Amino acid sequence: MEKINTRKRIMEGIVVSDKMEKTLVVQIEKRIRHSTYHKFVKRVSKFKVHDPEAKAKTGDKVRIIESRPYSKEKRFRLLEVVK
Repeated sequence: MEKINTRKRIMEGIVVSDKMEKTLVVQIEKRIRHSTYHKFVKRVSKFKVHDPEAKAKTGDKVRIIESRPYSKEKRFRLLEVVK
């Protein structure tokens, strides 16, 4: 594993698409508490991730890290495949 700068965001999510070249779509799910009803609600975010070696496939759990802009929408890169 490489040295990691702690100021960058590191997140875990599931790959939902690997159809593009060198790009994955990773879905991050988080639970937040509703301000009025105080019930926990799921929120989902999707990020495009740079994966030059095509290591991850659809359904894999991966760890991603914030990085320089690779394209208009890609702001993260693949750190490792967890499972």
